[in-house]
Amino acid sequence: MSFFLDEMEACVPALRRYARALTHDRDRADDLVQDCLERAIRKSSLWRPTGPLRAWLFRILLNLHRNEIRRDRRTPAAFPIDALPLEPPSPAAQTDRLALADTARAMQKLSIEQREALLLVALEGMSYAEAAGVLDIPVGTLMSRVGRARENLRSLTENGQPHLRSIK
Repeated sequence: MSFFLDEMEACVPALRRYARALTHDRDRADDLVQDCLERAIRKSSLWRPTGPLRAWLFRILLNLHRNEIRRDRRTPAAFPIDALPLEPPSPAAQTDRLALADTARAMQKLSIEQREALLLVALEGMSYAEAAGVLDIPVGTLMSRVGRARENLRSLTENGQPHLRSIK
């Protein structure tokens, strides 16, 4: 069990990074990672040491996130009035910051399947085989999703016009 916990602890920064990229909310991401780690400990008897623990943890996190998305679709989100800014936001002065914001907005326009695949490969640096295992899809399907996601991002950030091609 000590090896399991040590290995799990080593995965926490990557899990946090992926959760923040999926949710765009630090608190929700932290909650998602905590839920993932709790479930992994509770279900540790289901993990088979023949496969990488990292991929198993990412799959748990991704399944929890998908469940959260389904739950959120059924119930409208409450938005506190005090969260509204008192003054309109001022435009960013730096070009890089604007480009990053454009990319983040474009990422949100991708289908969830494309976004999940691209984040695992580009942000987490997973191999195609490892990412396909996390998503439980064939490697060819993962490669197709990543390729389409990159094409869509390029189109959205270069032209400013959405030309999204969806693939499931």
